[in-house]
Amino acid sequence: MNTDTVRYAETGERPANQCPGGPEGPRTAVAFRPLAPGLRWLLFTASVLVALAGIQLLVFTAHTGQYFAFTITNPLAAVFLGAGYWAAVPIEALAARQRRWANARISVPAVLVFTVLTLAVTLTHLGQLHLGGRYKAGTQAVTVAWLAIYVLVPALMATLLVRQSRTPGTDPPRTAGLPRWLCAALGAQAAVLLGAGIALFAAPAQAAPLWPWHLTPMLAEATGAWLIALGIASAHVIAERDPRRLRPAAAGSIVLPVLLAAALARYPHQFHWHSAAAIVYLAVLATMLLTGTAILGRGLRR
Repeated sequence: MNTDTVRYAETGERPANQCPGGPEGPRTAVAFRPLAPGLRWLLFTASVLVALAGIQLLVFTAHTGQYFAFTITNPLAAVFLGAGYWAAVPIEALAARQRRWANARISVPAVLVFTVLTLAVTLTHLGQLHLGGRYKAGTQAVTVAWLAIYVLVPALMATLLVRQSRTPGTDPPRTAGLPRWLCAALGAQAAVLLGAGIALFAAPAQAAPLWPWHLTPMLAEATGAWLIALGIASAHVIAERDPRRLRPAAAGSIVLPVLLAAALARYPHQFHWHSAAAIVYLAVLATMLLTGTAILGRGLRR
């Protein structure tokens, strides 16, 4: 047998304090499904693209009119998006390094949903993009690249995901579950993120005033796309339930709140500190840091 084929026998018993569904019961010799080369290549490429987008928004925050696809006048709104892109770097890069599909899968659904939603935001607000003769050639090139990326990446990812599903093999067994308190925290996190994200994306004019900093309708929808993707990722973590499969997501869950905390230190006057939304926002950041650290710690011990 090679390292991707194994014979294993489990007791099938699950400790009382674990989430339902893991570890699993007896199995026989199987071949584990590998991560397909095409999807691996796309994840590596996407990690480079999001790193570049993060530079545009986190380093050149005050110059989005020149270096980004559309102008963002509120710097806190810009660095929020940039932090999301940089947090996606470890998620996609670490997933691309995995040999087995089960250990990379956590990165794909949230990324696919995010790219589709961001494409929808882009097409809805096409008039706000830096296209046309009044913009410099370099700025127009950045904008055209943005459009090309958000048209091609979701199409490629959906196609490669179908091919991945046809790759022979099965998943390794879950040999370690998540404790109930962690599943409960992830469930609450997913509910808040999805609720806020759907509100901002579907009803930006009504939901944006409730956000803890100023958002235009386009930025409200773009922020909503990020929140929906993060909520899907949190729910997916509960579905996978094995820390070994969750290391890419856990790394991103640590990086994101750290970057967003730095953003608040950088632009404190843009944040509505005394609002109810600010309290919820800070609580979600703390929860993400807690859940990410707990999962990564368990995953690294395996």
